[in-house]
Amino acid sequence: MAYKTLIIAFAAFLAVLVFILTSGMARAVDTVTSATVSSSSTVVDKTPPTASSPSIVVNNNDICQTGTSAALQTGIFGLSGGTTTTDFVCQRIKLSRSVFGMGLKIAGIALLCQDVRVWDAMWMAGSPCPFMGKIGNAARDEWIKFPEKSPVGSIIRKEAPAIVAAAQKKAVENSLKQIQDNEWAE
Repeated sequence: MAYKTLIIAFAAFLAVLVFILTSGMARAVDTVTSATVSSSSTVVDKTPPTASSPSIVVNNNDICQTGTSAALQTGIFGLSGGTTTTDFVCQRIKLSRSVFGMGLKIAGIALLCQDVRVWDAMWMAGSPCPFMGKIGNAARDEWIKFPEKSPVGSIIRKEAPAIVAAAQKKAVENSLKQIQDNEWAE
């Protein structure tokens, strides 16, 4: 009796297995969406499913971030992902506008001067960036004394030795001139 039960269970297992295999084949045939027959070849359209990349929504332009996403799909598997990128220059500009709008104009300019491009433009225009609360010629003199405090790659870092040498030479010439003027005055 147990032998008959085992045979019936095995037959049921085979029937289920045959059903699964044949229904899988039927699905494979169903994936053919179009066929074009010509005299020389048959073209079968078996497009793989597409991977959808996630949408990264950055509706608020006040956060200075950009969304990026990508997807890759092969015939076997798909992969997708996304990320956000922070724009630090945008943040610096927004912070500078906010501080400037509060009446702290020198602080707003100092924020912008953290960018080497702004720092160089200010230096070349003859309006050096603020230095520890000093502005104008006083700031220029401090930048010449401490060029390492300027942004990396700035003009003053490259030219500081020449500027210091020229300033020292001018100071010596002025001292000699004063001595000569004093001697002539006597």
